[in-house]
Amino acid sequence: MKKLVTGILSLAVVAGLGLGAAVAEEAAGGEEHGGGTPHYPIHKPEQQDWSFAGPFGHYDKGQLQRGLKVYTEVCSACHSMELVAFRTLEGLGYSDAQVKAFAANYEVQDGPNADGEMFNRKAVASDHFPSPYANKEAAAASNNGAAPPDFSLIAKARGIERGFPQFVFDMFWPYQEGGPDYIHALLTGYQDAPQGVEVAEGTHYNPYFASAAALAMAKPISDDQVTYDDGAPQTVDQYAKDVSAFLMWAAEPHLEDRKRTGFMVMVFLLIFTGLIYLTKKSVYANKEH
Repeated sequence: MKKLVTGILSLAVVAGLGLGAAVAEEAAGGEEHGGGTPHYPIHKPEQQDWSFAGPFGHYDKGQLQRGLKVYTEVCSACHSMELVAFRTLEGLGYSDAQVKAFAANYEVQDGPNADGEMFNRKAVASDHFPSPYANKEAAAASNNGAAPPDFSLIAKARGIERGFPQFVFDMFWPYQEGGPDYIHALLTGYQDAPQGVEVAEGTHYNPYFASAAALAMAKPISDDQVTYDDGAPQTVDQYAKDVSAFLMWAAEPHLEDRKRTGFMVMVFLLIFTGLIYLTKKSVYANKEH
């Protein structure tokens, strides 16, 4: 059995090394020969230092509140969060009254009424963040034919494969912050297209975009666009970090509870394993082998 496991691990390492070499050779070939098949993103997102990373990670509520402010004042003009209820904002440290006041800033469609007609009313805490568009067709028509994605789960849905050698470690210790890394890189990655690179009209060059060299969304935020009340830097980098953290919370609001439960389970299993071992020694202590 030991030989079999050793052989499998050896094959995995050799395969990983071979894949890494192939990827590197392919990337080098793509840069050297302009006619090669393009691979996106052109630049991989850089790993950021998130408070919620690691087995003992936790959300920074101050950062989440700033991220909500960025989403509300910038992102919500185009992107919905239809799976997130206003009442969950209590997890960001807001009181019930504050949540109700925040929800009242939105209007949602309700009905039908006694006359069989739909009507608009102020949102309440049990409602979800509404879409800025009446329907997907209207969203697409307002954005050159492509409806902006919903942001409810975007931080879990987006994430760039980290490549070799990181993916080998990810098999044993999964990296779960790829989505926030990608969102941060995308928001801070807008730049002028390099010489010799042409982008389609109406698109904007961003080497961190996962699907092409350019995307239809223009740079959405700039320095000092959103006013912070806690003295945090009002820069694009800080805005991007804050809204990325907020979107991670929106996608996984129970992350802290999950990690806490997982830690307690691991402690229980370690103690249980020790008890089983001691029981086994006690039972077989006087047995001849």
